[in-house]
Amino acid sequence: MRFPRSLRLKISAFALLLASASCSVAQELTISAAKVGGVYAPGEKISWHVTITGDKADEVQRVGYVLRKGGLTEVGKGELVVQNHSVDLQTQLDEPGTLLAEFTALPTGDKPITGLAGAMVEPEKIGISAPCPADFDAFWKSKVDELLAVPANPVLKEEESGNDKLDYWKITLDNIRGTHIQGQLARPKAATQKLPAILLVQSAGVYPLAKNRILDRAREGWLALNLNAHDLPTDMPEEWYKEKQRTDPMFKDYPGYGNDDREQSYFLRMYLSCYRAVDYLAGRDDWDGKTLVVMGTSQGGLQAIMTGGLHPKVTGLLANVPAGCDHSGPLVGRRAGWPQWYEKVAGKDAAKVAETSKYFDVANFARHVQCPALVSVGLIDTTCPAAGVVATFNQIQGKKELVVMPKSDHHGNNNSQAAYNARSKVWLQSFRTGMPTP
Repeated sequence: MRFPRSLRLKISAFALLLASASCSVAQELTISAAKVGGVYAPGEKISWHVTITGDKADEVQRVGYVLRKGGLTEVGKGELVVQNHSVDLQTQLDEPGTLLAEFTALPTGDKPITGLAGAMVEPEKIGISAPCPADFDAFWKSKVDELLAVPANPVLKEEESGNDKLDYWKITLDNIRGTHIQGQLARPKAATQKLPAILLVQSAGVYPLAKNRILDRAREGWLALNLNAHDLPTDMPEEWYKEKQRTDPMFKDYPGYGNDDREQSYFLRMYLSCYRAVDYLAGRDDWDGKTLVVMGTSQGGLQAIMTGGLHPKVTGLLANVPAGCDHSGPLVGRRAGWPQWYEKVAGKDAAKVAETSKYFDVANFARHVQCPALVSVGLIDTTCPAAGVVATFNQIQGKKELVVMPKSDHHGNNNSQAAYNARSKVWLQSFRTGMPTP
């Protein structure tokens, strides 16, 4: 399988793969790759140079390393003798996949000093780890039908936007089984022209929605809906959400809630919330009838790809380090993306958890994505590992672009997700103005 011509594999603008973790001001590991970008051919030499810096750099005598294919399967381990405050490691991967290297300064002392580096080999040939269930489409059609049997009953409460050029509302919609969808809606004030629409979806956690995020999009000219992933108010004090997560069993570990039954999974309501939100935007008189984009990071990236695959009215999506990719990864020796359902089996039937996960696996929705899609992947992301993200990306059928961020962990520390941020601005501009995607 080859990438389509429309794909342009974007490499981070940074010249070096650089990943460091410093647990002490005395020492630090800095890792650079000989090849820009972190993408290799099968059998090509992968070389990393590790430099030890800091006031006590002389105390580091050796550097230990562990190599894990797919971020899970150990394929190499050893120690390197430090010379001139540095070591070099060469390895290779002879087949499509990803490689995660973890380096540790030795002796470790009380606080180990570690650093990560990543590489990817022939990414266009990384496939999904398990076939899609035969009744996947039928199941989700039945769930959409269940949703559509419930009237949306939109309730809008207008509030001050803090900007005399913007309209702002809190919005509630009805969802399945007595649940609700809560969010924020904003647009340019008294807009006379039809507007492109954008749905913003949230990263993991239980927290209030940031009002400025949706107002920023409205200021750009979008009809914007910011969706809470949970059936919770959008603007309570931070402590209220923390208490909810501490005391309510449903929110305490919501990613694992009902993960052994596709009818009870916490993500069922979340996924259908996104579907209804798209329906709502598409049904508004002020939508331009042409542009409807979904955008999110991590769990939000999960929702963006899922919605693009489930709802035919989505015309574009942007997914930064998406979660929920290739849940069955451990079957082929690679770590699955968050929420790592294979690890959330305590007190449950592991086989049922594994089977249920397939119905919520973003990779299985991705095969229905026909719209343009911008997706990013971090090569040292251990929360949403690269192999599953790329396998999911490869299922997308429409025009697509993969932004490879060689030094990015999941949270984008040290500005390591700058490449995606830059590309997303360009893509959003093209979507908003009706220009072809770049």
